[in-house]
Amino acid sequence: MSSYRDFRPTLRFQAMLAVSPDGRQVAFADDAAGQFNLTIQATAGGPSRRITDFRDHTVRRCSWRPDGASLVFEADHKGDFLTQLYLIAPGDEEPQALTETAGATFCLPEGGGAFSPDGHYLAYEGNDRDLAEQDIVIRTMKTGEVRRVYTGGGRMTLGGWSPDGSRLNFTLGTGGYDHVLHVVSVKDGEVRRLTASEGASVYLGPWLPDGSGIVVRTDAGREFKGLAVVDAADGHLTWLDTPDWDVEAVALSANGKVLVWMVNVDGATELRARDLTTNDDLPMPALPLGQADALAVSADGGFAVMRMSTPARPWNIAVVDLASGALRWLTDSRPEVADSTSFVEPTLVHYETFDGRTIPAYLYRPTNVIEPVGVLLSVHGGPTYQERPVYMYDGFYQYLASKGIAVLAPNVRGSTGYGKPYQRLVYRDWGGDDLKDFAHAARYLQGQDWVDATRIGLFGASYGGFVVLSCLARLPEFDWAAGVSMFGPSNLVTLAEATPKAYRSLVAEVIGDPDTEAERMLARSPITYADQIRSPLFVWQGAKDTRVPQQESDQLVERLRDRGVEVRYDVYPDEGHGLTKTENQIQARSDVAEFLITHLRN
Repeated sequence: MSSYRDFRPTLRFQAMLAVSPDGRQVAFADDAAGQFNLTIQATAGGPSRRITDFRDHTVRRCSWRPDGASLVFEADHKGDFLTQLYLIAPGDEEPQALTETAGATFCLPEGGGAFSPDGHYLAYEGNDRDLAEQDIVIRTMKTGEVRRVYTGGGRMTLGGWSPDGSRLNFTLGTGGYDHVLHVVSVKDGEVRRLTASEGASVYLGPWLPDGSGIVVRTDAGREFKGLAVVDAADGHLTWLDTPDWDVEAVALSANGKVLVWMVNVDGATELRARDLTTNDDLPMPALPLGQADALAVSADGGFAVMRMSTPARPWNIAVVDLASGALRWLTDSRPEVADSTSFVEPTLVHYETFDGRTIPAYLYRPTNVIEPVGVLLSVHGGPTYQERPVYMYDGFYQYLASKGIAVLAPNVRGSTGYGKPYQRLVYRDWGGDDLKDFAHAARYLQGQDWVDATRIGLFGASYGGFVVLSCLARLPEFDWAAGVSMFGPSNLVTLAEATPKAYRSLVAEVIGDPDTEAERMLARSPITYADQIRSPLFVWQGAKDTRVPQQESDQLVERLRDRGVEVRYDVYPDEGHGLTKTENQIQARSDVAEFLITHLRN
């Protein structure tokens, strides 16, 4: 008899990696030791070598020093997302802590180049001065002296150093998830805005080698994010690629010759590359149906490295030869025991919702079973996120399919990947029209002759957990067979009030302001309708969660138990907003899977 453990991958990888300056090694974080630790491996292949040995810390992002002798990385403690910075050389026994401020968060530049070109300085974000503000901090590596070159406030995201080391680029959040591009002088802190102050998102990419421009992803004047260069002097925008889908990652070789980027085509990744010296497109492999991320390019432009997964293959590190377009797998994580040749390939389906829009969804329909079957309606988090055709939740979908349970995973309004207007439909409307989309998903399933309409269940984490609770509480007419909410908010007012200071402005813009809109937010909160929940419910919560605090689950579970509703409540004391420890992940998903099998399998 198979279990979820048979389907989980032998190794998991964080969505981060960094190629060494000489191109001979790649650094990434895997959980071979039961927790995400920093690992290095030769890009030519061979055994990997773990260089940290954390038991309670999770490595999130890293960057090589220009001489390749050491790396800086960020790590949090027990999933609290309060990342601190560390320095380590591959031969060191212990990393050196560069920041140690309790309650504060320090982050490496999003562009990956944390060190100045000469390696003398380290740039990073820090909110140790004021927990509500992220400053740009520069550390002198030789002396440890730190100084702040930006203290202007706002939702700041740091990019990276200009090639001459004189400037840093960064973005400031405006309305919702819009961002404005700026550069700041390292010498005197002078800030210049390069892009329009509102109405567009700008996502940081690499500087051009001569410092004349910055490669960005932006939806300025467009519905989708295209690829462009912003002139570093006057902000003029020159488009490089404008597909009718989102460009979602970009990397440039240090010699400035080869640019590589990824395009999200209905959830699947397409790889593109260009020789900037000739302006010719390079041959790229047709990737299998799946998703790739964490893109990096070697300094000489010879190859690209990325993390990739398909519905039947767990996340692994892959290398693409940029001259030939050949792809090879550097790592070989696979299911523990299960035979991947029997896995279900998802089908992209569409259903119509209340306002005539068409909602895309990935459907995992089990084979070789007696129909009708139960179905799990799986809701992604975010909501600014997207359901992708990958080895979802480390084999969770495939395990359910092997047990005769189908999975429908829709990308309702608010999802990324389908254009700016679609994503913004959910702003300040949580529990509004998005809930109607899920009602129509249930009606779509009820109209399928292969579906057991009495066995439709719900699963979601974070925003997805909020939707699960909302469906159970506000759409009881569907008589849901069961629901699973993983760290899902139950009360939008208490969620907003407990939000860390650095994110409160974003929460106010995307969800609502509890000081002025408490009545509306309570009217959209599952806790207000908790007395209508009658379906069996499984609630999972990390005690260290700073994004959706435990109180969000506590208050709902108490209400349900007072009424005698069947609710299982698991709190993991050493986890935060998600599952970082391998054994915790296995245990939690195994328990959730068996709960769903009990209630959804005929």
